[in-house]
Amino acid sequence: MFPTPIEKRPRSAQLSYQAFLPLALILWLLPLIAVANFSIKPEADFVNGNYWGMPSSFEMFSNYGRVFFESNMPRYLLNSLFITVPTVIGAVALSAMAGFALGVYRFKGNLFIFFMFIAGNFVPFQILMVPVRDLTIDLNLYDTKTGLILFHIAFQTGFCTLFMRNFIRALPFPLIEAARVEGVAEWRIFWYVVLPLMKPALAALAVLIFTFIWNDYFWAVVLTQGPGAQPVTAGITEFNSQFRAAYHLMSAGSIVAALPPVAMFFLMQKHFIAGLTLGAVK
Repeated sequence: MFPTPIEKRPRSAQLSYQAFLPLALILWLLPLIAVANFSIKPEADFVNGNYWGMPSSFEMFSNYGRVFFESNMPRYLLNSLFITVPTVIGAVALSAMAGFALGVYRFKGNLFIFFMFIAGNFVPFQILMVPVRDLTIDLNLYDTKTGLILFHIAFQTGFCTLFMRNFIRALPFPLIEAARVEGVAEWRIFWYVVLPLMKPALAALAVLIFTFIWNDYFWAVVLTQGPGAQPVTAGITEFNSQFRAAYHLMSAGSIVAALPPVAMFFLMQKHFIAGLTLGAVK
C-alpha cells in the first residue's frame, strides 16, 4: 500500500535515485540560479544576448548598490514589512479565537460557519478584483498600507481558521473540562490552557502567512499605486520603463526581496516543522 523505502529497494533503484535526485534539484533551482546570475551581469550582456553565459564583467556590487541607493527599494522593503507583520499578527490572532470557538463550543450553526470559512478558500480571488478595488476607493483605503493590511487579514483568516480549528479539535478536551470544573473563565481557558498548546501551530501558520503576504503581487498591484504604499513585489517593476527594462536590476531586486521569507523560515524552522508534524505519530 505504501511505497517501499529507498533503502530497501534494489541496488539499481538506489543508484538511479542518487543519480536523478541532484538533476531534479538543479532543474527545480534553475530559475533561481538564472536570476542570481542575471543580478551580477552588466546591462550590455542582455543587449548582446548573453543570457546564460558567464558575465562579461562582474557587476554585483554595482547592481546591488544601485538597487539600494539609487531606487526606492528600501522604501518598498519597509512597506512590505509594515504590511506583512500586522497582517500576520491580525490573521493569526483572529483565526486562533475563531478556531477556538468553532473547535470547542457546540452550538447551532457551528458546521455551517465552518463550511463558510472553507468555501471562501475555493473562491478565485481574481473575480473579487473589481468589487474590492471599488470598496477601497469608497472607504478611502485605496493606495494605503492600511487597506492592504485589512484585506489581507480578511482573505487569509479563512484558511487560518480552517488550520486552527482542526488543530484545536485534536487537543485533549479533558484539559478544558477540568478547567471548567475548577471555575476558570472561558477567556482564561483560551489564554492559559489552549493557547500554550497551540504554539507549534501558531509558529507554522505565521511562517506560511508571512510568506504568502510578502510574496503577494496581485493585490499589491490592484490596491496600491506608487512607492507610498506599494510592497516590494510590485515595486520591482519600477526598473521597467516604456522602452527599456533593466533586467539586471530587476534580478538584483528580486534576490533582495526573496531574502526576508527565507530568513523567516530558517529562524522558525524548528517550530514550523514541529507544527506541521504534530500528531503525525502517537
